Amino acid sequence: MKVRNYLPILALCLMGTSCGSNKDATLSSGIDVANLDTTAVPGTSFYQFANGGWMQKHPLTNEYSRFGSFDMLAENNRKQLRELIEELAAAKHENGSVAQKVGDLYNIALDSVKLNKEGAAPIKAELDKIASLKDKAQIVSMIAEMQQKGMFPYFVLYVSADDMNSTVNLVQTYQGGIGMGERDYYLENDDKTKEIREKYKEHVAKMFRLAGRDEASAQKAVESVMNIETRLAKAARSRVELRNPRANYNKKSIEALNKEYPVLGWNTLLKSVGLSAVKEINVGQPNAMKEVNDVINSVSMDQQIDYLQWNVINSAASYLSDDFEQQNFDFFEKTMSGKQEQQPRWKRAVSTVNGSLGEAVGQMYVEKYFPAAAKERMVTLVRNLQTSLGERIKGLEWMSEATKEKALEKLATFHVKIGYPDKWKDYSSLEVKNDSYWANIERASAWQYAEMVAKAGKPVDKDEWLMTPQTVNAYYNPTTNEICFPAGILQYPFFDMNADDAFNYGAIGVVIGHEMTHGFDDQGRQYDKDGNLKDWWTTEDAKNFEKRAAVMINHFDSIEVAPGVHANGQFTLGENIADHGGLQVSFQAFKKATSDKPLNTVQGFTPEQRFFLAYANVWAGNIRPEEILRLTKIDPHSLGKWRVDGALPHIAAWYDAFGVTEKDKLFLPAEQRASIW
Repeated sequence: MKVRNYLPILALCLMGTSCGSNKDATLSSGIDVANLDTTAVPGTSFYQFANGGWMQKHPLTNEYSRFGSFDMLAENNRKQLRELIEELAAAKHENGSVAQKVGDLYNIALDSVKLNKEGAAPIKAELDKIASLKDKAQIVSMIAEMQQKGMFPYFVLYVSADDMNSTVNLVQTYQGGIGMGERDYYLENDDKTKEIREKYKEHVAKMFRLAGRDEASAQKAVESVMNIETRLAKAARSRVELRNPRANYNKKSIEALNKEYPVLGWNTLLKSVGLSAVKEINVGQPNAMKEVNDVINSVSMDQQIDYLQWNVINSAASYLSDDFEQQNFDFFEKTMSGKQEQQPRWKRAVSTVNGSLGEAVGQMYVEKYFPAAAKERMVTLVRNLQTSLGERIKGLEWMSEATKEKALEKLATFHVKIGYPDKWKDYSSLEVKNDSYWANIERASAWQYAEMVAKAGKPVDKDEWLMTPQTVNAYYNPTTNEICFPAGILQYPFFDMNADDAFNYGAIGVVIGHEMTHGFDDQGRQYDKDGNLKDWWTTEDAKNFEKRAAVMINHFDSIEVAPGVHANGQFTLGENIADHGGLQVSFQAFKKATSDKPLNTVQGFTPEQRFFLAYANVWAGNIRPEEILRLTKIDPHSLGKWRVDGALPHIAAWYDAFGVTEKDKLFLPAEQRASIW
C-alpha cells in the first residue's frame, strides 16, 4: 500500500507520546461509520458489524473473485503507477535507459494488434526445439534452458540463504512442475475438485490446439501432461508438510546427487545454468526429486516432449494473442477463482512492467509518493511495537528465563526495513526490444535468474529487498531476521496521518506486530537471532508452545468456511499466531502510548472500540464461492472474515471493549482461548 506525507504531529503520536494535546483536535477517529452495519451484533459477527456497510458499497465486479481493502488500495496504487509509466511510454528516450525500457515494455504489452497478428509465432521456435529432443540428456539440458527463462518444469532450482549458515547463499531445489500449482487438485476426489480437474484437461487440449496441434494430437498431449503432473503431485509434500523447515533441509554434495538422482546429470545441469562451481545443494523435498528422476528415466520421450511444450505454452499464454490469453483466463481465473472478465489491458500491462522492472518503477514511485522523512517516522512506530513485544515476552508465565533471554536477543536484532531500499537494482544489462512480448518476458526472467545465481556461495546481502516499494504487503524473513514494510502498505486503511492512535495502532500497528510475531510463530521460532535453523528453546518451553498453538489449530479447524469445507488450522497456524500476536502487542503499545492522556470517545465509540474497528476494517471484503475453496487449499492466511471473527474471540480486550458475554455466538470461555505471545 502507499504512502502519504506524514506530519510532525503524527510522528509524536508514533513515538508513544500521548495524543491528547490541543493539537489532537485536528486528528480524526479514522473510522468511517458508513463502513459499519450497526444492525449486526458485535458478538455474533464482528466482521459484519465492522464491515457490513463497506461490503454493501463495494459489490464484486466481474474482474474480481475477491475484492477488499487490500484490493482497493492496490487499485489506487495501480492508477498511480499507470500515470508514472504512461508518462514515459508517451515519449522517446535514449536506448538502454530505464525510461526507454519501462515505456517500451508497457507499449509492447498494450499492442494487441501486433499480438493478435503474431498468434503462436513467438513460441514456435521453442516448441520446435523441444519437439526435436532425442534423449534424456537433451531433456536435462532443456530443463536448464527453461529454468533460466522463468519456466520450471519438473522442479525449481534457485539460490537463497543456507538455513544452517544464514550468512551464505546456497543453491537449493523445490518441488514443482504441476500446472495447476497445487497437488490437491490432482489427488482429491470431491465433486468440485474432480470438475476442476476435468476442465483443466479441456483447457490443456484447447491450448495445444491454439499452438497448432490437431485434435487427436492435442488429446494425446493431455494424457502426457496429466500422467507426468499427477506423478509429480503424488510425490510432492502437502502445504502443511512444507511448513517444517527442518524436513526441507537436506544438503548434499554433487557426488551424492549424481548417485541418488543420476538421470539429472548434475554437473551438466549446473554448468548450463551458470553454477558449475557449486559443490553442494540443498534438496528441499527428496521424494519429489526422486520422482523427477524416475519420471525422466521411465516416461517416453514423446510424453516428456508434450509436457515440456505444455510448460512453454502455459508460461507464455498471458503474453500471446487474445485467444491464448482468453483461454488462460477462462480456466485459471474463471473456473478456479470465479472471475467473470479479465482486467483491462492497461492493468495487465502495469503488472507486467512491475514484475519485470519492479525497482525501477519503485524508485520513481517513492520519489513522488513517499518522502524520505516519512521513513524515520515509521521506524519510530516499529520501535514502539518492539518495546511492547519485549514487555510481553518478559511477562510470559509459560516460558523459562533462559528461553526468554534468547527471544529478547532475537527481538533486539530485528533488521527493520521501511519504505524503500537504500540501494536500487541496476537494470542496465536488461534489454527491452520490439521483437515480441514473450521474448521480452523471457529476457526479463533470464536477467532475474542470472542475478539470482550470481549470489551462489556468496555472502547474503541483508539489505536486499524481497518486495518492491510499491507492493501492498509486508513480510518477515527468518534467515535475515528482518521485517519489511514497503511504502505501498503505509496508507489508509492501514495508516492515516490524520487519524489518532486508536486507529493507527489498530491498523498498521497490528500489521507491524503481526510481522514481528512471525519471528516467533511455529516456523519462525525455529530460527535464532542470526537467522540460522537452530533450536534455542528448552524442551519444556517447546512443549508449552506446541500445547498453546494446538488451541489455535483446533479453533480454526472447527470453522466451516463453506458448506462441508473447514479451514485448515495447521496450514494457517503461522498467520493465525501472527494475527493473534499482532493484536496483543499493538493493543498493549496503544494503551501505553495514550496512558498519560487518554483519547476521548468519538462518534459514539471508545478508543478501545476504535482500535478493534480499525483492525477489522483492514479485512473488509467480498469473495466468490470458488475463491473461498481455492484459497482454503493454497493460502496460508485465513480468509478475511476469519481473520476477524476467528482471531478476536481469543483477545480479552475485545470482550471488554464491546461487552461480549457468554450469550454471544463468538464468545469463547477463557480456558478455550489461545494465549501465546
